[in-house]
Order: sequence, then C-alpha cells, then structure tokens
Amino acid sequence: MADKTISSPFDSLDFAIIQRLHRDGRLPATKIARSVGVDERTVRNRINRMVKLGAIRIVAIAEPLAFNYDTATDIFLKVETEREAELVDLFLNMRHVSYVAYGPGSGEISLEVRLKNHAGLREFLVHTLPSIPGVKDISYTMVPQILKNIDEWLPGEEDFSSETPLPVEMDQLDEVAQGQRE
Repeated sequence: MADKTISSPFDSLDFAIIQRLHRDGRLPATKIARSVGVDERTVRNRINRMVKLGAIRIVAIAEPLAFNYDTATDIFLKVETEREAELVDLFLNMRHVSYVAYGPGSGEISLEVRLKNHAGLREFLVHTLPSIPGVKDISYTMVPQILKNIDEWLPGEEDFSSETPLPVEMDQLDEVAQGQRE
C-alpha cells in the first residue's frame, strides 16, 4: 500500500450527508436531498460511493443497556506472542467481548466486555480468562459510565475537500478520481 497525498475524495456535500445519516441512519435520501439542496440521485450516488470506499457503514447499533448489559470493563492482557493470532480469533468470537485491539508481536491485547452483572464479570476475570492457554497477565478497569462511544465519532469539517494524506491502493486511485468528478 503506497501513501499518497491526494485531494480528499470527500467534500462538503459528503460531510452534510454524513451528518444527517449520523443523526438518523434510516433517513431517506429524499429528505437528505431536500435538506442539503441537491437531487436525490446525487445523494444516493454519494452514499453508495462512500460505502464502497469504506468511509461509512450504515448499520444498526444495539444499545447494551437496553438489554441489561450494564457492566462494562476494559481488560488489558499480556499474552504469549506466538499465540496472539489464535487468541484474537478466540476473543473476536466471544459474545460478551465488544472490542478487541492489539499490535501484532506486542504480546498485548485490549478488550472491552459487556456483562449483565458483577458476578458475570468476576466469572470472566477469575475463571474464564485465566483458563485460556497463552494468557499470562490480566489487568482491568471498570467503566462506570461511557460518555462518548466510537459510534458517536465523526470526522471534522476540515477533513473534507482539503489535501489529506490517505493510504490508497493504486487500483483505488481511479475510483477516488471518479468520486471527485461527481
């Protein structure tokens, strides 16, 4: 993958569309078009392009508290480096694990878990994790209240229609250029 500095493939119209979808992912293109002053087809094309480029995802996000998952905990693991990939796969498939991150070769994995109560957390920390081969050390931080979650993050207006260094595959340059002409 080559790092290239290219004109951002996104402009102020994309920003306006993203803002509206961020507030309501089910907002029809007709309403977005009316609110930003462009044709509905333009809005649909822009949304499709941003989805195709991987800039946005339109998904339903479950609210853990609505399902009584009110215990959130950040867990930091030291693991055997030769088992990192295996452990990451394992954690990615655990229902209670809502976040997994690691730096390959670092021997460290970061998790966020959502559980219904402290007894479930204790079971996970005291019995489940220590019984997993390759887990060497466990530390954790209780999260009493999440004030801003990843699904609430948005790029700033300055990230649209400026010279922005983007990692771009060479075969994506045509797609990006096509998006700029639209």
